[in-house]
Amino acid sequence: MNKTTIKVNGMVCGGCEKRVKNALETIEGIKKVDANHKKGTVTISTQEEIETKIIEEKIEDLGFEVVK
Repeated sequence: MNKTTIKVNGMVCGGCEKRVKNALETIEGIKKVDANHKKGTVTISTQEEIETKIIEEKIEDLGFEVVK
């Protein structure tokens, strides 16, 4: 299992976490998503390698900023 953590600006509550989690879980290959608005992170567990760009674009489509 692969784990990736992405820094995200703009998540301010549990509702934001849920929106990010639900959106990312629609990407094929993602097994688990942990979003934490207090830390400003999203941790994704995948079975196989998934391009980070796909995940980042999905987060940004929701109106959040990916910090690089």
